[in-house]
Amino acid sequence: MSDVESNKGTESLEAALTWDFAGWGSAERMTDLSEDQAEVSVQGAKPEHKLGQWSTTAICGNDITSSCLYVSALAGVAAGILAPLVLLTVAAVLFLYRKIYGEVGSALPLNGGTYTLLLNSSNKKFAAIAACLTLLSYIATAVISAGEAMHYAHTLWSGLDVLWATILLLGMFALLNIIGITESAKAALIIFIFHIVTLTLLSIACGIQVAGSTDTFVANWHIPPPGGIMHALFFGFAAAMLGISGFESSANFIEEQKPGVFPKTLRNMWIAVAIFNPLISFLSMGMIPLSEFEANQNSLLSLMGERSGGSWLAMMVSIDAVFVLSGAVLTSYVGVTGLVRRMSLDRCLPQALLAENKWRRTNHWIIFGFFLLCVSILATTLSSDYPDGNVGLLAGVYTLSFLAVMSLFAVGNMMLKVVRSRLPRAVKASWPSVVIALTAVLIGLVGNLTLPNIEVFGTYFAVVGSGVATMFLRIPLYRVLLFVSKSIMDRVMEINAWVDRLVNRKVKEINDLTVVYFTKGDSESILNRAALYVLENEQTQRMKIVHVYADEGTIPTDLSSILHSIDKMYPNLRIDFLAVKGVFGPDLIEKLSRRLKVPKNYMFIGTPGDKFPHEIAALGGVRLIL
Repeated sequence: MSDVESNKGTESLEAALTWDFAGWGSAERMTDLSEDQAEVSVQGAKPEHKLGQWSTTAICGNDITSSCLYVSALAGVAAGILAPLVLLTVAAVLFLYRKIYGEVGSALPLNGGTYTLLLNSSNKKFAAIAACLTLLSYIATAVISAGEAMHYAHTLWSGLDVLWATILLLGMFALLNIIGITESAKAALIIFIFHIVTLTLLSIACGIQVAGSTDTFVANWHIPPPGGIMHALFFGFAAAMLGISGFESSANFIEEQKPGVFPKTLRNMWIAVAIFNPLISFLSMGMIPLSEFEANQNSLLSLMGERSGGSWLAMMVSIDAVFVLSGAVLTSYVGVTGLVRRMSLDRCLPQALLAENKWRRTNHWIIFGFFLLCVSILATTLSSDYPDGNVGLLAGVYTLSFLAVMSLFAVGNMMLKVVRSRLPRAVKASWPSVVIALTAVLIGLVGNLTLPNIEVFGTYFAVVGSGVATMFLRIPLYRVLLFVSKSIMDRVMEINAWVDRLVNRKVKEINDLTVVYFTKGDSESILNRAALYVLENEQTQRMKIVHVYADEGTIPTDLSSILHSIDKMYPNLRIDFLAVKGVFGPDLIEKLSRRLKVPKNYMFIGTPGDKFPHEIAALGGVRLIL
């Protein structure tokens, strides 16, 4: 083996060891750790701002109870008069999920929700899939809620630019979250209280209206359910499942909650949904003909308010819609901050996201990045038909990702029971309840599977998933990068070697070209001038001095030594001496040119005198250089 091959082999071995050999293990003993405790307690202390029951309920409740604005209409279109029944069924499913989430929250009180659950009960890759689904859900929630809120605001003020108002709303809540979660919670609580008051007033006004006249309810009752009872129940249930979206949010920031708050938030959210969603749906059946539901999907509650209490109540409902949908944007920011922080700690996302500002100790890069992501997603929905953004395009992403997250949470609960059975927990969900809840959510998921939903969901999931997958594939990607780099460099080296050989060969060909200078026995100064001429004017390293003689006795005896001396003076020019017997003339030049393979235009002479017997033109191009 050659030295070069040996070196290459050593380099390959070193590269392999760098990648695949972690080094030999060591054994150490540490006895001075106690000395660091004081420093840790002082420098590591971080001011905690834990959330209470109502602040946490408000953050999550704004998201889940904002569904009251649209779920009655969606369920009414799909299930007809059976809409209140399917909404009651959904409330029953959510009751089962209270125990499922409660068990996981008491066993693993960590941020991240479904991601953390699967991370501790299965593997990181499976957990990362759940995290991507949750991120999609939050992105869609934030963009849809902000867009719908500003559309409601547009009905109150026609001069509002919906697109820029949506971006401004997303930016405002980003700033609010950078200021701090406790300040965000105060705003959320105010919004939540106003929302509950509005729904209560609306329910009372509509209840009075329905109690005074049951004609509309009776007319709707006699309309057959769309597609038959089973069809209406199936697709009505699937549509009604959107009424519990946001229930998963509390689990994503459980570490920011005071001890014992988490199960109370689950209870409070369930009570709000179990009361208002079926109640408002029932009241809508007594006030709005089913034929008008589809045309008023986005403003059914405003219409109910107008017909029961007048324009003031309709305006109050619209104002409430603006605020509570804005509150859902806040929920998305809070939830995604907890989730992304947990993923970054687990190295599923870049560690830079964990950076905290010194002012409020919040993760500004997570919040700012989520804002930019939401704005970019909104920008992708812009078109000539939807200059303010087609937020409805994200409805499929929102629906499928939310239901998939709920399904995975139930699956994670089952896995936690099996592989982490010894983990202490304050709440336990029975196996039958988990199976029933999972089956119900899967039914809702199947009912929402449509080709447009799948296409849009697949596109956005691929984008979000690719970012997380990159973190998992960092070492293989670095290997590929190194391989490509080395392949390119090897190819470049091959090309460089080829160019080197080509250039050297061409340079050698040029330098090997010999020029001939005919001398009669010139002085050393003239021969030196001839050499200088060649160095300055010709691209060659070879010069042959030719002396033509008829009798050897006429060859200058010192010519050889002179040329030897000049040769030493110019290392870049090799000077050879050739004595040729004959008579200088065109015939000798021709024969010598063929013998030496030197073109006649590369043969030089000094300027001839008057007695030169030949015409210059007869010499075939021999040059005069001196």
